Amino acid sequence: MELPTIAAPGVGERADAAADAACHLYDTVAPRSGGAFGGWSRTAAEDAAETIETTAHALAHTVPDAEVILAPVHAAVAELRRRLGLAPADPLTAAGLPATPRAVGNPRRTRWIRALTPPSPRQPPSRTTS
Repeated sequence: MELPTIAAPGVGERADAAADAACHLYDTVAPRSGGAFGGWSRTAAEDAAETIETTAHALAHTVPDAEVILAPVHAAVAELRRRLGLAPADPLTAAGLPATPRAVGNPRRTRWIRALTPPSPRQPPSRTTS
């Protein structure tokens, strides 16, 4: 099966942004001297693992049996999560949907909005003069 040259609305832009973000992440954490590891936090590693898993789920919609082809990706990320002591990915049903529905919709979008919302400015205590 040959893919079309033009993607559905938004798909090409989002895939391009994901690829750019992955390149920037690699440039940030790639060992520059002596093969040293580090720079990762628990949250950063979990976010990166979730990105790989979600991208693999998205790619599963490219051709028939793509989910079978991508199964080793999910197995590898599951093993990495285990070695890093991270929570396992949400289990999926046969339809590819999370077995346990999320309570807040898209958790990534929810976290992102919260992170970008500036805190309310602190107000000095009101002083009333009598």
